[in-house]
Amino acid sequence: MSIIVAGKLTIKSNFRDEFIEKSRQAILLARNDDACDDFSVSPDPVDLNRVNIFEKWKTRQALDAFRESGPENDMFSLVESFDVTEYDINT
Repeated sequence: MSIIVAGKLTIKSNFRDEFIEKSRQAILLARNDDACDDFSVSPDPVDLNRVNIFEKWKTRQALDAFRESGPENDMFSLVESFDVTEYDINT
């Protein structure tokens, strides 16, 4: 089984680039984790306040462990709203 995390974040006006930059450390940590198949935080090409999220993890335990140990910063203070869903995928 795999876990897919996908969706969008609405970022406060004029803070999208800062949010992307603050995400860089988490992206690198996740991609270096053997249990992570993919991890991306990317700016939407049309909506200047939107960031798209995609993650693929091998197990729920790996995703939970990453969330508990990820880098600490104030990046979520830049988020106005979340529309992100987790999917359990049987492979």
